[in-house]
Amino acid sequence: MRWIALSLLSLALAMAAPKDHLKINFIDTEGGQATLLVLPSGESLLVDAGWPGNGGRDAKRIVEAAKSYGLKKIDYVLVTHYHMDHVGGVPELAAAFPIGTVVDHGANNETDPGAQKLEAAYQKVVASGVKRLSVKPGDVLPIKGARVEIVAANGERIPHSVAGGGQPNPVCGSEPRRPADTSENARSIGFVLTFGKFRTVDLGDLTWNKELDLACPDHIIGPLDLFIVSHHGWQESNSKALVYGLKPRVAVMDNGARKGGSPAVWLNLTSSPGIEDLWQLHYSIEGGEKANVPAERIANTDEHCQGFGIEADVAPSGAFSVKNLRTGFTKEYAAR
Repeated sequence: MRWIALSLLSLALAMAAPKDHLKINFIDTEGGQATLLVLPSGESLLVDAGWPGNGGRDAKRIVEAAKSYGLKKIDYVLVTHYHMDHVGGVPELAAAFPIGTVVDHGANNETDPGAQKLEAAYQKVVASGVKRLSVKPGDVLPIKGARVEIVAANGERIPHSVAGGGQPNPVCGSEPRRPADTSENARSIGFVLTFGKFRTVDLGDLTWNKELDLACPDHIIGPLDLFIVSHHGWQESNSKALVYGLKPRVAVMDNGARKGGSPAVWLNLTSSPGIEDLWQLHYSIEGGEKANVPAERIANTDEHCQGFGIEADVAPSGAFSVKNLRTGFTKEYAAR
């Protein structure tokens, strides 16, 4: 009954929303990622599809969110990288709801048996007739109504600053580089989305050294409105050089109760110049009393939760609001 009531409420809200707004739904996948963007053009982009298994839990949550916006299919599913909590849910989603095109960085670079199993399941989706688009830094996705520019993919970065970026970064040099990460995390697709005067960034699970490549000595992305926190808020990512150079007004963290939400990252986010608010999908058990935001900005306060999400509603002017779908608490952020 709760899911039926939530679906009806979400549908009513979607129908009442202004037709020229962008919707961003941060779907709870218990420490994975699934972020659904619905554009005024009617086109949609899903960033990752959460985990496999659990009775198809994550695919069901994605489908419910998609239907709440009246979608009949998801036009693009962007797989940031080939890890279980990002690509694992793609086959179950494809079996439950139409997908137009999958976007990835090319071949999987990990060769352990688990990674190969993931790759095989993903390849079956592609072989079923779903289109595949492999991207490189500098590419722009063919989505109507917004500019989605790839800034990182397969371990490489865009060779120039994007519009709005290029500022010298005074924080560079304060954090040393770390041992090289050879995993798929470091090969994550990262993109900057521009919708009217609004800018947001999603870098998947991009790790420390790759972040520094984007942020130093000049920050190639620059200030933005909303930061989709990298790597579930883990301290393997989210360097001060990256975060402070982004100067986000608002950050949303796709953490789980026991995954991500590292206190060091929480501190970087909440002390970033110009930050107004951080929102979390889960209360972080690691963060405890000192490194969690107030409950009004946490979608799930209990470890064993019902999978509530967070939704942003964005106007072309750059004004936007963020809503806690557990409580309905909403905060408005004026255009700047």
